[in-house]
Amino acid sequence: MPTLSDKIDLKKPLVSIILPAYNEEAILEKNVSLLYNYLNTLDNLYDWEVLIINDGSTDGTMAIADSLAELKTNLHTYHHIVNRNLGTALRTGFKHSKGKYVVVLDIDLSYSPDHIGNLLSEIVTTEADVVIASPYMKGGKNTAVPRLRLILSKTVNYMMRVASRLKIYTFTGMVRAYNGDFIRSLNTKSSTFDINTEIILKAYILRARVIEIPAHLDWSEQQKLGKTRTSSLRIVMGIFNGLANSFIFRPYMFFWVLGSITFVLSLYIIVWIFINTYGVYPMTGELAHGFEDRFSFAVSEVFRQRPYSFIVGGTTMIISIQLLGLGFISLQKKRYFDELFHLNSAILRKTQGK
Repeated sequence: MPTLSDKIDLKKPLVSIILPAYNEEAILEKNVSLLYNYLNTLDNLYDWEVLIINDGSTDGTMAIADSLAELKTNLHTYHHIVNRNLGTALRTGFKHSKGKYVVVLDIDLSYSPDHIGNLLSEIVTTEADVVIASPYMKGGKNTAVPRLRLILSKTVNYMMRVASRLKIYTFTGMVRAYNGDFIRSLNTKSSTFDINTEIILKAYILRARVIEIPAHLDWSEQQKLGKTRTSSLRIVMGIFNGLANSFIFRPYMFFWVLGSITFVLSLYIIVWIFINTYGVYPMTGELAHGFEDRFSFAVSEVFRQRPYSFIVGGTTMIISIQLLGLGFISLQKKRYFDELFHLNSAILRKTQGK
């Protein structure tokens, strides 16, 4: 005989769909309609709430969003008086979401609505904390994405993958599914597009489970709209911010790599000096007696012939020692940060649980 807990488990999970919007009057009503048409096909599996986060739009986005909320009981709108950027918009969405699962989707539908079903299927099956829609992994696809934007994005994501040593191909992507409790308890600070990278970094610190699935990024409709949509241009700014974020994952590795390269260079020069000193040493027998005197004469002769070798060798050795030292210091500071973030997250979860 099924227990009460069994009956609760059979209840359809609530899914919160978060739609950040900035100056989207040209596409908002049409794309929300397309989204609902798709969500209706999954009504047998999930309950829904849709949250439109109007991030200080200066066009008719607010009025259109509010009119949609009046027509649909499970659609809610939240407005920022001024534009506060994507990071703040997402935090507003996470804060007001109630779903067991939270899905973030771009209102331009550059990732088609059927990605929602794929993301939810993966997060339910694997019990992951984060599932990323990735157009850059094997099986992913890109259509009509401007070449420069695509090259920059792939380069940044590759740098982050190398720096973090995580098997993630799309750190900067916004379209994801989250475990609701996890994302609502995650303390984030970024107000810009790089909040997506920050979430991955902090999920990594907390040893959360992050999974990618292949996705199709299609900018065909954006190309048709041209300059009527400006919010997507912020992606380019987020890409450059991502370059800095790649340093955050393992800062000590940057210092150690540069320090090791500089050390090898200085070592090569110093070895060259000693080899040449050894070659000159036999010629100093008539000028001095005793090892110390003869060796000093040999070194001074090599210095007379190649003074810049001593300068470059000594300078690079000092720089390499400093870089390696900074690497150890940054490793220590990162471990302190990880410990403090674990403690902060535990306190935040307990506070939210009260």
